[in-house]
Amino acid sequence: MSVKNPFVGTWLLLSWENRDEEGNVTYPFGKDAIGYIVYSEDGYISVALMTANRPNFATDDILGGTTEERAEAAKTYVTYCGEYEIKGNTVIHHIKASLFPNWVGVDQERFFEFKDDRLTLSTPLILISRKPQTAYLIWKRASLN
Repeated sequence: MSVKNPFVGTWLLLSWENRDEEGNVTYPFGKDAIGYIVYSEDGYISVALMTANRPNFATDDILGGTTEERAEAAKTYVTYCGEYEIKGNTVIHHIKASLFPNWVGVDQERFFEFKDDRLTLSTPLILISRKPQTAYLIWKRASLN
C-alpha cells in the first residue's frame, strides 16, 4: 500500500514575506505577488514567482529589450526547477535550472506545514537583499473550479 504524497499538484501563492533576525517583515514582490509551485508525482518541481503588474518591454522580441528592461524583469522574477525529495519535516529542492545561476546544482531546504488546503514553506536563514532572513511562502492548492 502506498502513501499519498500531499505535495503533488499545483499550488497558488497567497503570500511571500521575509523576516529578518529582528522580526522585521518585508514583502519582496509586494503583498500582491503572483506565483505557482508545481510538485509532480514523479519527483519534479517547478516554481515561478513575480511582482504583479510588471512593465512590458518596448519590443515583442523575447530575447530583446534594453539592458534596463532586462535587469528590471530579472529583479522582479524568481524561477527554478528540478527534483525534490521529502526528508522528515523538510522538502529538499534539488535545483537543476534557475534564473539565479548560483542556485544551479544546489539543494535548497524548505520546512513545510500542511493545514487544510494550505502549504507553508519556510527557509532556514538565507541571504536576501544583503541580510540574513527567513522566507515564508504560503500556498493554496490550485483549483480550476
